[in-house]
Amino acid sequence: MQDFEKKVEEAKKLLEKLNDPEIKLSEAMEYYKKGIKLLEEASEMIEKAKLEFQEIK
Repeated sequence: MQDFEKKVEEAKKLLEKLNDPEIKLSEAMEYYKKGIKLLEEASEMIEKAKLEFQEIK
């Protein structure tokens, strides 16, 4: 699950960048899009892990 952890960590870093009051709107939108994509990918990984766990049970 290291990929999952990397995705979440990268999303956190993007969130920190979004909190910068000097950020340009275009940069903010790009960081936001990247962050949402990372979190969606992480969420898919969790769902896949849940299905695999249920199959094992």
